[in-house]
Amino acid sequence: MAITAALVKELRDTTGAGMMDAKKALTETDGDMEAAVDWLRTKGLAKAAKKSGRTAAEGLVAVAVKDGKGIAVEVNSETDFVGKNADFQKMVGNIAQTALSVDDVDALKAADMDGKTVEQTVTDAVAVIGENMSVRRMVSVTGETVVSYVHNAAAPGMGKIGVLVAMTGGDEALGKQIAMHIAAVNPAALSEADMDAATVEKEKQVQMDIARESGKPEQVIEKMIEGRMKKFVAESTLLNQPFVVNPDLTVGQAASDAGATITGFARLEVGEGIEVEKEDFAAEVAKIKG
Repeated sequence: MAITAALVKELRDTTGAGMMDAKKALTETDGDMEAAVDWLRTKGLAKAAKKSGRTAAEGLVAVAVKDGKGIAVEVNSETDFVGKNADFQKMVGNIAQTALSVDDVDALKAADMDGKTVEQTVTDAVAVIGENMSVRRMVSVTGETVVSYVHNAAAPGMGKIGVLVAMTGGDEALGKQIAMHIAAVNPAALSEADMDAATVEKEKQVQMDIARESGKPEQVIEKMIEGRMKKFVAESTLLNQPFVVNPDLTVGQAASDAGATITGFARLEVGEGIEVEKEDFAAEVAKIKG
């Protein structure tokens, strides 16, 4: 029987499976729609695909360090409960180790992990655990010394917030303190030179609008803006922030006093920037009745 585009579309709409999987299912079952649905279910593909529309905003961030390179990977799930699952944790740990040999998240998804790609491994886990999951982000730093830290650890090397710090000089203890500071304060950049120009310009514009509301002369406003922008940069950049361990020093000064220079950092927090749709109970009941 000819496998038409319409048949493939119908199977996709029914199961939520991917186009190539739907086509293969129909080919394997000679176009029999019911058998094709069963084929997809047998392979775990229909279940995985159906789950893929659900928001995965929980999960874990895992960190790993080797030979002057540190990585942090965010693997999401739908519920916090899955983050405590030993099989999920083992998979996330393996993904983190695999990430040490690649440069970005796309390469990570395509990388081999025990004979399958990372992406296929996650898809298989979706079918077994029954929740949508995804490898969402990966960051890396390199340096003479790289230190990692996990806040709210669920298992060794993984938790809700993962931080990496790269330094020249200094030691593991200093790196850990700086990483803890980053986890708590969440700086936007290392220094003023590393700040996003658009973010700085937007803040400047906001401060100018606020200052002009005061009705003060432009010359006075310019001085006000200068002071406010200095404060904004100091609050936003790691090197200029008061060190949580000793607020009398900036992080940059504390590092310098310890004979270290911070050359880079990265911070990942589970679910950052993911919008989760919230629906009230009445709406859910109405959907079921419909």
